[in-house]
Amino acid sequence: MKLIQPNWPAPSTVHSIQTTRQGGVSASPFTSLNLGSHVGDALADVQTNRERLANHLNLLTPPTWLEQVHGIDVAKLPLPATALPVPIADAVVSRTVGQVCAIMTADCLPVLFCDYGGSVVAAAHAGWRGLANGVLEATLTSMAVEPAQVMVWLGPAIGPRVFEVGGEVRSAFVNHLPQTASAFVVKGSPRADKWLADIYQLARLRLAAAGVTQCYGGDYCTYTDRNRFFSYRREPITGRQASLIWLE
Repeated sequence: MKLIQPNWPAPSTVHSIQTTRQGGVSASPFTSLNLGSHVGDALADVQTNRERLANHLNLLTPPTWLEQVHGIDVAKLPLPATALPVPIADAVVSRTVGQVCAIMTADCLPVLFCDYGGSVVAAAHAGWRGLANGVLEATLTSMAVEPAQVMVWLGPAIGPRVFEVGGEVRSAFVNHLPQTASAFVVKGSPRADKWLADIYQLARLRLAAAGVTQCYGGDYCTYTDRNRFFSYRREPITGRQASLIWLE
């Protein structure tokens, strides 16, 4: 199983990991460590992949998998007894040892959070819609600590050389935070209103505006790194990698 250890100075009580597409049992086109149960893969294979991951990491409890809808709702762990079996949310927060926050992506930006004291962790799924609408800010609010006491790691997402968007996406960011204009480069004729967007820079700017000063990662491209990562823009029928964080 090929995993990536996030490179950030998280406290010793915080554990984080990033999966790749390597090391599972799923057949093509989901080869091989697909962790998404909603993409058309055989459910038995997905379950085997999830169990393999939990066993490999020696987790006390399995990760809490979300139904992600490109929104800004935040689930809190442990889940109440009345919660849906699969929470509908795009971020998750935990203050409980052994409760694993997990986010699945295949081009969207996964963001891991922890406080300097190592008492609270979170994970957020930030596609451009969720990012523009405030999923990172909502996650910070749910952590209930000062943003200046939070560090984040930006996991694998589509890179700035290939993430093409229309003018409406640029406007959604710039109208909220003018300095995000620096994260867009015009592609082709300006009259075509097509842009290359740097989702990592957009996240950094939104986080900085919210008061987060320590931001790490942001040096991958899921679209071009075919061997390690799933990419929905590259292959619409594909799997999902996961970003996980928990307290121990």
